Amino acid sequence: MSILKEFREFAVKGNVVDLAVGVIIGGAFGKIVSSFVSDIVMPPIGLLVGGVDFKDLAVVLKEAQNGAEAVTLKYGAFIQNVFDFVIIAMAVFAMVKVINNLKKAPAPEPEKAPEPTAEEKLLTEIRDLLKK
Repeated sequence: MSILKEFREFAVKGNVVDLAVGVIIGGAFGKIVSSFVSDIVMPPIGLLVGGVDFKDLAVVLKEAQNGAEAVTLKYGAFIQNVFDFVIIAMAVFAMVKVINNLKKAPAPEPEKAPEPTAEEKLLTEIRDLLKK
């Protein structure tokens, strides 16, 4: 089998297509969550902490010299990314929980014993008469 044919069979499998759709939607969802965190969640938190913009929080390790940029440790951006992750994780958890609840099949009803046929009823009567 040629490599091109094998690749085509692999690429058109349902799992690969589902994965591609998930990655695309996940990327878009990540942008939405990043915007939510940076534009809606972090400003009030920064205000509560004293008007601090978390993006600007950094420790200067080495000052700028001779046209070289300063070396900084941007822990504010890290804090913001942690908030992004927590919100995405909660959203994915909620989505998986809803999907799992939808997948749960209703409990099967107990099967009723089928009604005995006329022949079985007759044989039962004969058996009962023989016992007497």
